[in-house]
Amino acid sequence: MVWDVDDTLFDYTSADRSGMRAHLVAEGLLGRYGTVEDALGRWREITDRQWARYAAGECGFEEQRRDRVRAFLDTEMADAEAEAWFQRYVGHYEAAWGLFPDVLPALRALAPTHRLAVLSNSSITVQERKLRTLGLLDRFEVVLCAAELGVSKPRPGAFLAACEALGLAPREVAYVGDHPEIDGRGAAEAGLLSVWIDRGTTSVRGAGDAVVHRIASLSELPALLRSDTRFGAPSTFG
Repeated sequence: MVWDVDDTLFDYTSADRSGMRAHLVAEGLLGRYGTVEDALGRWREITDRQWARYAAGECGFEEQRRDRVRAFLDTEMADAEAEAWFQRYVGHYEAAWGLFPDVLPALRALAPTHRLAVLSNSSITVQERKLRTLGLLDRFEVVLCAAELGVSKPRPGAFLAACEALGLAPREVAYVGDHPEIDGRGAAEAGLLSVWIDRGTTSVRGAGDAVVHRIASLSELPALLRSDTRFGAPSTFG
């Protein structure tokens, strides 16, 4: 069983909003963007654009992060200055970290019969620290991230790397994520059992013709896995 992190296990959207508001207030920038929602919309649009550059191999992980700051502030900044601004934002963001309430019950229910791993479009440094802080890191035997893999979701190679790390064929692995295209379609097209946890955090509302199971709560996972013939036998997961 392989998991996404942000907006699947970790309530990224809430933490991002709270963190951005606190950061803009501290920086004296709240009035510049109208509302927190306007600021977040701009920040996320820039983040998506810069991440696409990184995923295409056009820049490094730290570079895309600094360029997010420059684009958001619409100003030229030295690397050290941009990095310092980003780290101040991170401090406010991390203060708002939290899990969704359905996470721990789901992990406890699945742990006796399913091996657990993580695949995230981030970096090991970022996600291992997050999982450790949230008390989840020891629950996963493998944590894989795009920055180290050199390939990101929805490319099949990212999902296949997770299967290889577990020593399992794609048909023996389920993937749970919050984005119907990046996670849902990507996992399905790589041959995994694909589960979309729809937490309402993305405007995308479908995964085309890909075979994706949609759930509204992680509490639905155990029954879903039992109902799928590929996952009916606990021995599948060793």
